[in-house]
Amino acid sequence: MENETTQDLLPQNRPNPGYGTQEGLELKSFRLGLHWFCLDQTSLWKVSLSWSLFFVLAVGSPIVSHFLLLCSDCDEQHQRPYDALVQLSLSSFAAISFVSLSSWSRKYGIRKFLFLDKLCDVSDKVRRGYAEELQKSMKLLCVFVLPCFALESAYRIWWYASGARQIPYFGNMIASDIIACALQLGSWLYRTSIFILACIFYQLTCHLQILRLEDFAQVFQKETEVSSILAEHLRIRRNLRIISHRFRLFLLLSLVLVTASQFFALLLTTRTTTPLNIYEVGELALCSISLVTGLFICMRSATKITHRAQAITSLAAKWHVCATINTFDEVDGETPTNQITSPQMYPPEVDWGSDEEDGSDDLDNTKLVPIFAHTMSFQKRQALVNYLEHNRAGITVFGFMVDRTGIHTIFGIELALLLWLLNKTIVNLT
Repeated sequence: MENETTQDLLPQNRPNPGYGTQEGLELKSFRLGLHWFCLDQTSLWKVSLSWSLFFVLAVGSPIVSHFLLLCSDCDEQHQRPYDALVQLSLSSFAAISFVSLSSWSRKYGIRKFLFLDKLCDVSDKVRRGYAEELQKSMKLLCVFVLPCFALESAYRIWWYASGARQIPYFGNMIASDIIACALQLGSWLYRTSIFILACIFYQLTCHLQILRLEDFAQVFQKETEVSSILAEHLRIRRNLRIISHRFRLFLLLSLVLVTASQFFALLLTTRTTTPLNIYEVGELALCSISLVTGLFICMRSATKITHRAQAITSLAAKWHVCATINTFDEVDGETPTNQITSPQMYPPEVDWGSDEEDGSDDLDNTKLVPIFAHTMSFQKRQALVNYLEHNRAGITVFGFMVDRTGIHTIFGIELALLLWLLNKTIVNLT
């Protein structure tokens, strides 16, 4: 599967980069994933099946579970005082994700939504990197969902097995408990997976633009005309605007609802009359971990692409400075006719990059940019730098740029609320 996916993304024949068949770019893993979640709404019966499954697992099952299996007369270990908040939170995010994914799938299709139809315009390096990220995406879904699902399954099985005589049942007790447990686990898996899937889709679209920005940064390492640099930057900015427009409502609602859910959980668990133990608070903590994880995936991707986009400006300014200070005095406004080096500036054997430099700062280092014979004139370089300074690219949410300052603030708030809840759970467990 992974080899087939890589071959689908890479051109079979270099002289024919148009990718003759559109199906060649479709990723089977994503199509199977959409079918598994019944998000393929290409026909009337598939639309009916999709919405029916959503109402059964994201609406009907949580309502029935809460009102019929609340078990208010059970002992303390089997009561669920926070079940309403858990069910409402998971169903709200499932609704947002389902509506968003259905709309994207129906309006754009998988190829256009993931920008697979634009891969013919990028380099082989970008295609290869995007293919690797696409191969890892479904694995990431399993990594984020399966551990929490295993804990949820263990809790549900214990809850039904230990409280069989206290939990309401209909007809045969064993059969009723098995059906109810299966529906609850299926509902939890569906709602959590569909939210994380939407977040991973967002991460994928951002990652392609990150790869394009890294490839775009290489233009300052070779002779390039300002028109080609400007055209490529305009294409990238257009893609970023498209991504921001498509996901702006999803990101805003996710941020607001996660924060609201965390605050409500904090208020409920800090009431003096509320008993706290792992059996009651554990499910709420598990729900909070899943929601904060999904939000962190989205915010990290948005911040990373904004940081890379803004690093292009500093790289262009450094390139402009290197070209300017290496210009001969007798050449008025133009660079010399041979490739220029400047040994008096920094010794060539010294590596001015940090030994602890991480991948997020590859575009912002202290290495000098090589200057070539036909580097454009001072006026053109200055105009390009001015353009980049006044046209900052990045991910926006209704006009607000998502940068590192914002993500640090949001992450600090969400992590503080989550750690408070986990602390209440772990302390009472010990």
